[in-house]
Amino acid sequence: MEIIKKDQLNSVKGPEDWFTGAVRIDPLFNQKENTTKAAGALVTFEPGARTAWHTHPARQILIVQSGLGWVQKEGGPIEEIRPGDIVWFEPGEKHWHGASANKAMSHIAIQEEVKGEVVKWMEKVSDEDYLR
Repeated sequence: MEIIKKDQLNSVKGPEDWFTGAVRIDPLFNQKENTTKAAGALVTFEPGARTAWHTHPARQILIVQSGLGWVQKEGGPIEEIRPGDIVWFEPGEKHWHGASANKAMSHIAIQEEVKGEVVKWMEKVSDEDYLR
């Protein structure tokens, strides 16, 4: 058995290359060599904050905890997400997610490593595309 104490994992600011706006990442559990390929974090987006476009080699799961968020897969409409909603992105599906323009949002994000890769970051979501 292993117990991960909350104070062992520190909050970090979301890197500007990956996010637009104020984002905080609170790791929940990390990938462990030879035991699991999954990692999870609580990600909090302030109003207007969002990820850049990205893909994952395995599915990504989002579990919305609070607030009001927006998600979009490439070629699809922007959709609202609320507490209790669960979002599944398929492997290789280009997408972004974040808070709505006027309300913060927090979600748990879970993704798996495949051949050493967890995420492939791409271009940022423009303000024009975000607000349409």
